[in-house]
Amino acid sequence: MLLTQPQLAALEGGLIVSAQAYPGEAMRDPRTMAQVAAASVVGGAVAVRVQGLADVQFTRSAVEVPVIGLFKDGHDGVFITPTLHHALAVAQAGAHIVALDGTRRERPDGRSLAETIAGVHAGSGALVMADCGSLDDALAAAEAGADLIGTTLAGYSGERPKTEGPDLELIAQIAAAGLERPLIAEGRIHTPAHARAAREAGAFAVVVGTAITHPSSITSWFDAELRR
Repeated sequence: MLLTQPQLAALEGGLIVSAQAYPGEAMRDPRTMAQVAAASVVGGAVAVRVQGLADVQFTRSAVEVPVIGLFKDGHDGVFITPTLHHALAVAQAGAHIVALDGTRRERPDGRSLAETIAGVHAGSGALVMADCGSLDDALAAAEAGADLIGTTLAGYSGERPKTEGPDLELIAQIAAAGLERPLIAEGRIHTPAHARAAREAGAFAVVVGTAITHPSSITSWFDAELRR
């Protein structure tokens, strides 16, 4: 399960595809998400990001690239892999990288982010990706020991406005901070141009989810444009 430094370095400049479906949707099946992830690898994805323990397990069997795993519990506040218990379960399911809420908000189990990250490192061979919402989050997450920094929660944690596309300003701010760990741009990257802009703003790699793997949303974009 260990991800070597050369394997991590190989992600630089690449596309990471997030394959997730919401509860109740037709595609909300771990085997389907694993197939979507595998299809994205055929298209060039250097890593995949999936939600749920079964999704991680099926995806690990379906792809040979690194798997970033997470566990969503709830819909508000800290709900992306919110506790150490969730994080260890994701790692044990087979994730090479565990993505978790990397904000400075209080965590449901009362542990600090540093304690959570240390627990993942001590209890598994997985790396930790901190999903952040601001520059201060990123600085704190790096100090807490996160191996990768993501902009996943930009516009969702209450510290920054929700931009139309990716928060390029935040990406540039974090890149300029010199944190010496991979910066993963994520959030509202809906076009190839968005992805290129995020990379040019300083991202190590770029995550795209909805625009590639969520047919309901993509369909609604076309439908809305036709009805305008």
